[in-house]
Formats: sequence, structure tokens, C-alpha cells
Amino acid sequence: MVAGSVTPGTYDRNMSDLPVDVVRSKRRKRTAQAYIKEGRLKVMVPFGLAADEEALLVDGLVARVSRKVLSTEVDLVQRAQTLARRYRLSVPKRIEWSDRQMSRWGSCTPSEGAIRISNRLASMPAWVLDSVLIHELAHLDEANHGPRFKALVGRYELTERAKGYLMAMSEGRTM
Repeated sequence: MVAGSVTPGTYDRNMSDLPVDVVRSKRRKRTAQAYIKEGRLKVMVPFGLAADEEALLVDGLVARVSRKVLSTEVDLVQRAQTLARRYRLSVPKRIEWSDRQMSRWGSCTPSEGAIRISNRLASMPAWVLDSVLIHELAHLDEANHGPRFKALVGRYELTERAKGYLMAMSEGRTM
């Protein structure tokens, strides 16, 4: 293994207060991994990657760990309960962050009263997260995207702005 400490600012765009160590392993052929240990972000990558390929890989892993860390800072249950009261929507039985939702911002299973929110939203402005939460909360009362659903979602004054923001975030990126 060859360890390389990365100078702050190179790879740590989202976790500026956490030093990033890139460890290049000759045993590692195709996989990469990142974890926090002793106040540092350790990123394990295959030895011999081209610099630009390594940079992309490390950037992606730093972003993923950042989202996970940020999502633990938002009390999703409390936020959903507050929004449900304010906008007269049902309260979910279960709500959780999901790191598996890469093509959706959120999902709802009305029959179970369960909502999952992509942890990609943890780093976005609160009003964007609120818009997605309201969208999913509205599904607890109206499963489809018909007129009644649109009226429920439309109670939130920043819905259209948040849609535009999320469309811009999705443009040209695989998320």
C-alpha cells in the first residue's frame, strides 16, 4: 500500500474541515472505498490509476461520505412532522434517509406510510428538501399525481422553484 496525504482543498470540496488521505493499494484492482477514521477521511483506491481517473473516483467517494455525514445532521422525522402539521398532510409512520436512491429524490409507499428521502438532498438548501418532503407527504393522502395531489403539493409556496433547482442539479450529471 502506498499512502498519500492529500492537501486540503484538492479533494475535500464538501468536507473542508476533514483531511483526506488517499491510500493507493497494489492489491486493490477495481474497487474503491472511503471511511472516516480518527478524524480523517481515508479513501482506498487501486494503485496506478491515471491522475484524472483517481481524482474523479476520490471526488465521488468524498461526496458520498459527505452526504452521509450531512444527512445525520438533519432530523428527518421532526422536519416531516413539522411540515405535515403546517401544510395539513398526513404524518408518515416511518421516514428515513436512503443512500440507494440515485435516480429519485424521494419515494413513498402509502400503504405502509413509509417515506425514503435520497441523502443527496442533505447538502441542498432546506427549502429544496422541504419541497421533496411535502411531495412525498402528499402521496400519503393521494397516491397518484392527479389534480388533488397537485393541489396538496401546491400548498408549499416554493414548489416550482425547488423543481427548477432539482432539474438544474440533475442536468448533465449522473447522480
